[in-house]
Amino acid sequence: MKHLNIKIYGRVQGVFFRDSVKRKAEEWRIKGFVRNEADGPVYIEAEGPEEGLEKLVSWSWEGPEMAKVDKVEIEEGDLKNFENFQVI
Repeated sequence: MKHLNIKIYGRVQGVFFRDSVKRKAEEWRIKGFVRNEADGPVYIEAEGPEEGLEKLVSWSWEGPEMAKVDKVEIEEGDLKNFENFQVI
């Protein structure tokens, strides 16, 4: 188990990014949350098996069809033992 804080920049709000992240997270057994930040990016806290997190990070560089990702920042964090994955 590993915890990642992921911040995604670009045209990522208003393009179903958060809902898409939730579907992918559930598919890859990741728990945590995703939210829009007031200054434009999407922020994700994700915990799960390393393989699932790698898939999520890789997918985050593309996102859903209408998104245009310019930059992805990733930091490792402390486990918070989330129970599920939520859109906030």
